Amino acid sequence: MAEDHTFDIVSKVDFQEVANAVQTTLKEIRNRFDFKHSRADILLEKEKLTLIADDDFKLKGLRDALEEKMAKRRIPLRAVLFQKIEDGPNRTVKQEVHFQIGIPQEKAREIVKLLKQAKFKAQASIQGEHVRVSSPKIDVLQEIMAFLKSQSLGIHMQFDNYR
Repeated sequence: MAEDHTFDIVSKVDFQEVANAVQTTLKEIRNRFDFKHSRADILLEKEKLTLIADDDFKLKGLRDALEEKMAKRRIPLRAVLFQKIEDGPNRTVKQEVHFQIGIPQEKAREIVKLLKQAKFKAQASIQGEHVRVSSPKIDVLQEIMAFLKSQSLGIHMQFDNYR
């Protein structure tokens, strides 16, 4: 019997690149005229960021600058999840930023279901926070990748361990 070829559908974020994007954003913000004499900061924690600014307008400017720097560093913006804006200490506003790491279970089930409905000659299985797809033919795997890229699942997906 022929050997099966596989690939994994994953979602990863390079946190070193996130830290670099945060540093360049802070450097830019410190020099911008519209942020002079105001509080604007990004707190980098283990797997999340906290944006802090004086008001909603400055927070939006901080967020836009951060998104621009992340895009330049090839951090997928679909994997960046901005939370609701909240009131912070000392008359500031804050917003937490989380990152999608791994494929959520409900989206993994949806991916498997989509592949079964499309009747590809491949097997898909959920393995923790990623989905493994296997098929005896490499061409089928390439078709599946193109098919999944064309779908709007609302999550960040990468194709990894292509063998």
